[in-house]
Order: sequence, then C-alpha cells, then structure tokens
Amino acid sequence: MNRRALLALAAALPFAGAARAQTAAGRLILHEAVSSAHVKARNVSVWLPPGYETSDAAYPVLYMHDGQNLFDPSTANFGEWGVDEHLTRLIAGGQVRAPIVVGVWNTDLRLREYVPADLIAALPEDMRGDVQAVYGGPPLSDGYIRFLTEELKPFVDRTYRTLPGREDTLISGSSMGGLISLYAVMKRPDVFSAAACLSTHWPLRVTGLDGQSLEAWRERLVSAWTGVIDRGLPAPGANRFYFDRGDETLDQFYAAFQTQVDAVFRRRGYGPGDFQSLVFPGAQHNEASWNQRLDVPLTFLLSPAPTRNP
Repeated sequence: MNRRALLALAAALPFAGAARAQTAAGRLILHEAVSSAHVKARNVSVWLPPGYETSDAAYPVLYMHDGQNLFDPSTANFGEWGVDEHLTRLIAGGQVRAPIVVGVWNTDLRLREYVPADLIAALPEDMRGDVQAVYGGPPLSDGYIRFLTEELKPFVDRTYRTLPGREDTLISGSSMGGLISLYAVMKRPDVFSAAACLSTHWPLRVTGLDGQSLEAWRERLVSAWTGVIDRGLPAPGANRFYFDRGDETLDQFYAAFQTQVDAVFRRRGYGPGDFQSLVFPGAQHNEASWNQRLDVPLTFLLSPAPTRNP
C-alpha cells in the first residue's frame, strides 16, 4: 500500500504515546518506544479491523513479530506482508473472524529475543557456545515472552475491545519469528491457543564445518531440539500449530529439520484439526513469499469454526 500520512496524535495512553495512521481499510495505531522491565523498548503497531470504531464488539487478538514489516512499506526494509489487505479481503468474504492485530517491532537484539532459551539450554555443552554465537549471545526469549504476556497483552486488553481469553489470543511470525511463536505456545499455552510459524528458521550450520562433520553436527542439534519440543508441547486438543516452508533460498534447507519436528507432533497425537505443516513449491525465504501465501495461515488461525481432533 502507499505510504500513510499520520493524521493526528492520539491522547496519551497509559502505555506509550500513540499516533494514528489511515490504512486502506481499518486503522493503524503506532505506540512508540514501548518500555518493558524485561526487554529493550520497541514500537508496537495495532491494527483495528474495519468496523471497530463504529461498533461495540470485542475482537480476538493476533500478536505478530517483526511488526514493522506487516503493514507499511515505509517501515519495512525487505517489503511488507500486507496483513491489513489480506485480512480486509478475508473478513469481507466471511473466511475469517475479524481480529485486532498487534505488530511487535523487533530490535537490534532480535536474534537473541527470538531464539528459545530452552532449546539453547538443551544443547550438548560442546555445541552450546557455537550456537549461541550464531545468535549474538545468550538468549533473551524468556524475557521477551514475559513482555508479551505480562506487559503488552494486559495493556492491549485495557486499551482496546478484546476477547482476552486464550481461545482468542493467537501468535504468528516468520523465520526466527516462527521459532519464537512455537516457543510462546510451549511456554504459555494458557495465554496463546494457536501459533502460525512461517518458514521457521532452524539453525543450519556453524563456521568451520562441512561435509560429514556438518551433517553430524546437525543431527545432534536436531535430536536435542526435537526432544525439547516433544517434552514441552501441550497435550493435543487445546492448542493448534501451523508450520510452512518453501523450497527455494534458505527454505530449501529446512526439510530435514521440519520433517522431524512434524513427526514429534504426530507422535504426540496432533492431527489435521490442530496441526498443519505445508510446503509451497517455488516459495523463497522473504516477505514477498510470505505475503503471497498469508491467506493460508490467517485462515488456520482465524477460521470462524476451526476444526479440532476428537
């Protein structure tokens, strides 16, 4: 969509100053420099769906990572997802429930905030330092999840007309954002009922390894991480998970890891009603590809009548 001009400064809100911008449909509100006791301050964008300001209805809430890339090309370094356009069309067609979308912007600590601490802790000691170095230091993900659940969600529920229960609280992201979305439901299944994880970024290599040495390293990592996921997943029936990947650029390397993660879900009893893992031939690891297939995870998360396993 075109760059949006700011229309007016909203009155001061309890959590941060807010600026409103007109979108093609609905309204986008920017809360700037949102502070936290657990993580670095960041911007948070809130998209209100068409009809919000002329009704008294309450809405489910979808939390999405890398919030600067969701709505506006002027803030997206690599292209935008077009979340508002997709949702406006899906809502009009009755394919999804109208949500409030909370876009949580990343910071320069993105990798450390998005890599799950439990996964790092589960690595063999001789691997842990190398993997942490890939992400720039010890993980900060537990603090990030505390920010989402203990600070941001209460603010959103106070400020906007939300349906605050777990059935109506969803989370999604791509790449490392997919990894932290999975982790958020594993850690707080009482808060988030469903996650959509696009092109989930599993660690692929460290420098200095190739050939059989690299394959052996990956096998040890996959074994450790799938064990954590197996032990940490909530019992099937109350939570839902969506995964996808392409087969081009970085996504082409995810098959072996994602296949084993999928096997964990199925072994734990997850089925078509609460688990999907899809492959999109020709899709790359970028915002343009995620934009092209965004209808699929949005429909999974926000279907008016989601299916569940018996």
